[in-house]
Order: sequence, then structure tokens, then C-alpha cells
Amino acid sequence: MKRKIFVPLLATLALTSVYLAQAQQTKMYRVGVIHEGGTFNAIVDGLKDGLGELGLKEGKNYVLEISDLKGDRNAGKEAARSLERGKVDLIYVVSTSPATVVKRATVEVPVVFAVGSDPVVSGLVESFAKPGGRLTGVHFLSADLTGKRLEILKEILPKLRRVVTFYDPSNESASKSANSAREAGRRLTEEVVERPVASVEDLRLALAALKAQDAEAYFYTNDAMVVSQAQSIIDAAKVKKLPTMFNESGLVAQGALVSYGVSYREIGRLSAKYVQLVLAGASPRNLPVESLSRLELAANLKTARELGLTIPQSVLIRADKVIE
Repeated sequence: MKRKIFVPLLATLALTSVYLAQAQQTKMYRVGVIHEGGTFNAIVDGLKDGLGELGLKEGKNYVLEISDLKGDRNAGKEAARSLERGKVDLIYVVSTSPATVVKRATVEVPVVFAVGSDPVVSGLVESFAKPGGRLTGVHFLSADLTGKRLEILKEILPKLRRVVTFYDPSNESASKSANSAREAGRRLTEEVVERPVASVEDLRLALAALKAQDAEAYFYTNDAMVVSQAQSIIDAAKVKKLPTMFNESGLVAQGALVSYGVSYREIGRLSAKYVQLVLAGASPRNLPVESLSRLELAANLKTARELGLTIPQSVLIRADKVIE
């Protein structure tokens, strides 16, 4: 599937910056934020960084009204409606499933998203170039990297035969990612042991029930609810002596063995210009969706030592980040 990567919207920023500067003198902007918690806080931190770089200071020019769903995407419906009733200037939402909920639950408020699945296929926008509605934002590679992540894990563990993954089957994006994992598993002669989990509580019970002999490693399937609980997965996997493959380098710093994907902080930073433009009065329908495709490979040597593993030099030489 072709991806369109758009140049940063410098021209539009230049045209709107004067109006925004004038408006900042009289108005404190209210930005609603909806995400599933946990590791997604890094995206919010990146958003603050980006807004600061654009001259917007938290507490002076804007406030964030954050709804941490704590892995319960169904809570996004009421969170979105509450923010719209409260007349926020826009809603910033992270991940495809919550973004879909926000779109359906609101009527007028503009929405800036950061999603890891194709926003056109997901029905969030009409096209990358012309979103055509109330939504626009940043698309980052995630679900499409499922097969590559499994290949990297196999390179680290050549004798790997079984990996376990958790995801919510009712999450369309997660189901597609699981399909990709199955296909990659067949190609690499690996069995993907699938454990369906419909809630954070289900995930906790599944982690508690997981036995070391059930699989030889944990493999991340694209599911926002699951990755919101990444630290619990990392901790449980360490106890059971299971290597872990995730999608974001910050999780390697938290103890995962390896990750491959985009930087969450960079996702938030890139999103900031869309927030600025919409606050300045630009319509989302006219702001092309931008794709973030810079990927990072990260590895944790400390975790490898604790697991009695040696990460091959062929992986380390390609790694963007190595935790000693």
C-alpha cells in the first residue's frame, strides 16, 4: 500500500502565525486530550515539547484537559462528549480505536489525531491530501511493521519457535496486526500463540496465567489497550524469563529487550503544528495528513544479560539506541 509523506506545512504555519500571536493575547486555549494511558504519556510529553517550540507555553497560552482512559477505549465516548460539551477548542486523540470513537461521539469540535493505522482505511479521513472533515493529524508506521518485528526477534533468537501475543479481537486494527503476525510466523516457521483479551483486567489475568513453557518470547501485536499496560507485560515477562519485542524505544528503556518503530515523543512533537494551526483557525479538512516514517531499532543489553541472551552484533550495529 502506498504511503504519502507530506512536507511540513511551513507555508500554512507562516500564514497563520500572525493571527495566532494576536489571539494569544486575549485567549487561553483549551485542548482536550484522549489517550489510553501508560506509554502514551510520552506522546503527550512530545506534544508539549512541540507546542513550546512553536511559542505556545502550557499554562500561559493553553491548558491540556487530559482524559486517560487507562486502557478502556469504551470510556472514550463519554470523554469526547464531555470535552465537546465543555467547549474545548479542539480534541487531540491518540491511536486509531479511540480516534474512531471520538469521531462518532462528537459533532462539531475539530479533532487532531495521531494514529498507527491508515486513517483512510479506518474511515477517519477521506484522503491523506484532503481529509475533508473535522479530523486531521499524524499517521505513524506501526501495524505495517508487524512482520519486520518478528523477523528481528528471530534474528536475535534463531531457535525461536513460539511467541505469545495479547490483543482484543474486537479491535479491528489489532485483528489485522494479528493476521500479519500469523503470516510472518508461517514464513519464519514460528507459531504465534494468540491470547484474546477484551479488557485490562483480562490482560492481567492472562499475564498471571502465562507459563514460561507456553512460549519462548512475548511479541507485541498492534493494540493500544495492550501497549498502555506495557510495563506490566515487561515485568511479568522478566519474571517468566521471556524476551520481549515491542514497538517503541521508550519501552526498551523501561526493561523490554528490543523494539522497532517510531518514537512516541516525536509523534507528539510533530502533532503540535496541527494543534497550532487549528487553534489559529485553520480547518482540518484543508490540512493534509502527514506520515511519520523514521524508524528506531532499540535494544537493552542489561535485559539481555538478565535473560542469559546475547544480542547479535548484526542487530546491535543497526540499532539506533542501545541501553547498557
